[in-house]
Amino acid sequence: MLVKTKAIVLSSLKFQEKSLIVKCFTLSHGLKSYFVRDAFSSRKANQKIAYFQPLTILEIEAVHKNKGTLENFKEIKIASPFHSIHSDIYKSTIVMFISEMLHHSIHEEEKNENLFTFLETALHWLDNHDEIANFHLILLLETTKYLGFYPDISDMDMPFFEMNEGIFTPFHAISSLTEHESNLFKKLIDLKFDNNQKIFHVIERQIVLRILIDYYSFHLDGFKKPKSLDVLKEVFS
Repeated sequence: MLVKTKAIVLSSLKFQEKSLIVKCFTLSHGLKSYFVRDAFSSRKANQKIAYFQPLTILEIEAVHKNKGTLENFKEIKIASPFHSIHSDIYKSTIVMFISEMLHHSIHEEEKNENLFTFLETALHWLDNHDEIANFHLILLLETTKYLGFYPDISDMDMPFFEMNEGIFTPFHAISSLTEHESNLFKKLIDLKFDNNQKIFHVIERQIVLRILIDYYSFHLDGFKKPKSLDVLKEVFS
């Protein structure tokens, strides 16, 4: 089946000496993996590899056999070039981290147009703004809406957030955050991309990030802690 769709690059893995396996989140079919033959051997190798940087938004034409095997691109172009994401150390580190989180979080070969639109809009916001210290925290929390485990905020006046059920409770359980952690999490829930980025101190931001990664671990089978987490902490320390 010939498909034309937008696609967000989640990861690319070198295969043997010359080729790539590229995992994309597509607008039309959800998660798909593609085989790129001779990505490193042609005259246009640098151009080809540039297409597959983390979270690049592509316009693709591809052959989908839908047999659980690797698919193949026919045509690729960048849908909307980023101006600053891949040249700014802070933004490129955030994008590397988020792409790894999404790589371990999105598993369905089913379209999720709302998630795709949210991610596309958020990435353009990141590309066009400089105050971005909390961007990854907000994005990861908002993404849980589309993955099916956004916190129940109906009892947000309660002092403890219980991670397993995703609810605020009056009592502290084994899987609950402390009251201090719960208050930081409440701050995050109220945040939007355009809010004051200095609302968290560095240590508080690291606590909130740990909470989010633990929250994903509670709700996604086989979730792995991103290898890029240490790089993110180093850049934002």
